[in-house]
Amino acid sequence: MKAKSWFTHPIGIIVSSVAATLLWGSAVPFVKLSYVELQISKQDVFEQLIFAGYRFALAGLLLYLLLKLASIGKSAGSQQASEFTGKLSVWRLSRLALVQTFLQYLFFYIGLMHSSGIQGAIISGSASFFQMLFAQAMYRNEPFTSAKITGLFLGFVGVFAVGFTQSGLHFQFGFGEICLLLSAAFGAFGNVLARHESGRVSVLELTAKQMLIGGLGLAAIGVVRRGFMPFHFEMKTAIIFIYLAFVSAAAFGLWNMVMKYNKVGKVSMYLFLIPVFGVILSSIILGETIHIWVVLALASVVSGIIIVNRSHAKTKVVRESDLEIAQ
Repeated sequence: MKAKSWFTHPIGIIVSSVAATLLWGSAVPFVKLSYVELQISKQDVFEQLIFAGYRFALAGLLLYLLLKLASIGKSAGSQQASEFTGKLSVWRLSRLALVQTFLQYLFFYIGLMHSSGIQGAIISGSASFFQMLFAQAMYRNEPFTSAKITGLFLGFVGVFAVGFTQSGLHFQFGFGEICLLLSAAFGAFGNVLARHESGRVSVLELTAKQMLIGGLGLAAIGVVRRGFMPFHFEMKTAIIFIYLAFVSAAAFGLWNMVMKYNKVGKVSMYLFLIPVFGVILSSIILGETIHIWVVLALASVVSGIIIVNRSHAKTKVVRESDLEIAQ
């Protein structure tokens, strides 16, 4: 079966989208698990950055290998020449790597060390809301509808609701949660930048290169203070590390292929599964408790993601219909 046939078939869309979101959702508990297994402490930021840097450098290499194995460059060689205007400058590529990998995961890895996996999974869902805000600010090509405002409100209410303890009597939204929120904001801004730059080069190639550059940048800061290999990898920790690198490469590769052959509104709804999978897997793998405030926070964030993406899809349909009428 050809790639296009699979990624446009209803079953192919569902399986691929769910698989991608499951992989992304699993990253949070496995990062937390790696901290425990490698005995990385809260105070040792440099070891956290080395681990993050090596993960994304390897992910960039794996994604580039995936691109080659899928023969994307070869099979679309002539098409790519006409579709993309040329290579991205070192400055533009470095800027994207700084935002989408370096800053996003600098705050993510530090923030996750100071919060639970469940909190990390739910707060990471706010990237959908930040992305809409940044796209609106940069392009100003879509109306700010009441549906979008409602989605944003529900989403951010859910993000902050995760700060309530199980009893609901105490609210804790501290250093770790703020770092995770900043991570989501930088990730969203990076996505908008990547979309802007993807008119020049292949999205897969762009992501592979910026992951590699950003990952090496993160690792370099830690290496200066802790050396090249401060960890002792055994079979279990090596498998976790390779899996985390695979997650970044495979999830993006799958998602990119689904997005390539389908309308955005048709598949963007599946993004709500990322925090859902993250919360469930954090409970299973890390033994964290899913109490009533977690359920309420997750429901609010998921509702916000669905509303924001649905309203975005409807807006695109309206604009395309207007364009057809005008023509």
